[in-house]
Amino acid sequence: MKKLLLVLALMPFFFSCSSKKKMADLQSRLTELQTSSDQALAKAKANLVDCQSLTASLQGEIKKRDLDLEAKNNQLKSIQEQLDYMKKTNTNLLDRLSDLSVINKSGAESIRKSLEALNDQGKYIKDLNTSMQRKDSINLSLVMNLKRSLADINDEDVTVEVKKGVVYISISDKLMFASGSAIVNAKAEAVLAKVAKVVNDHKDLDILVEGHTDAVPISTDCIKDNWDLSAKRATSVVRLLQTKFAVDPERMTAGGRGEFEPQSANSSRSGRKLNRRTEIIVTPKLDQFFNLLSAPSGK
Repeated sequence: MKKLLLVLALMPFFFSCSSKKKMADLQSRLTELQTSSDQALAKAKANLVDCQSLTASLQGEIKKRDLDLEAKNNQLKSIQEQLDYMKKTNTNLLDRLSDLSVINKSGAESIRKSLEALNDQGKYIKDLNTSMQRKDSINLSLVMNLKRSLADINDEDVTVEVKKGVVYISISDKLMFASGSAIVNAKAEAVLAKVAKVVNDHKDLDILVEGHTDAVPISTDCIKDNWDLSAKRATSVVRLLQTKFAVDPERMTAGGRGEFEPQSANSSRSGRKLNRRTEIIVTPKLDQFFNLLSAPSGK
């Protein structure tokens, strides 16, 4: 009897322990389910974001394709319009050709001759440019050689430059002649020797010697006026170049310019000094020069 009472007394305790264990198990299971549910929800949200991003990208691509398609359609429309215009133009040209018929023989010959003339003119211009470039190269070479040869001469007495497309060698009156004289000084002969050596190396060029004076009148037993003095001085120079320095006389021309091509005003002493000079001008041969400027043959 006592044992029975003891069992009955302990039964609530056993039932209480069993309930707590089940409750703990249920609580643990609930926690697992909640965690699994949260993970599934997070994954679903991530998938939703990916899906929305993909949808936006697809919509953007579709919009871009629509724009490209619209541009292609516009381009196709423009090409079609151009094609229609060209068809219309070709039709008009064919109609005009039908009206004009065939170009006659004389017309075709005239066109042919015009084309030949244009070709010849183009060749002439090209040849002229080539000749001018060659002349410029010769002038440059000539100037360099002259300046090198005359390097020991005072720059105030001798200048070398290209003017009007030709080479000018200007020698002062002080170096060349005594006052009022047409006899070349011995000192000037050394300068003329150097000039002659250079021009003799360019036998395809001509030499023009010009005498220049100032505006002060002169009149002596041997010299009538400045015209006479300038011409006599030029003649003295070409004669010396021929006889002493072997310059071909056929290449040379002597001319007197008097006071009528001054470099400066004759109103000052320094101006008159500049005007009293002898110029040796190296030029292309005149026949070659005029051949260069003449029109192409047959035109």
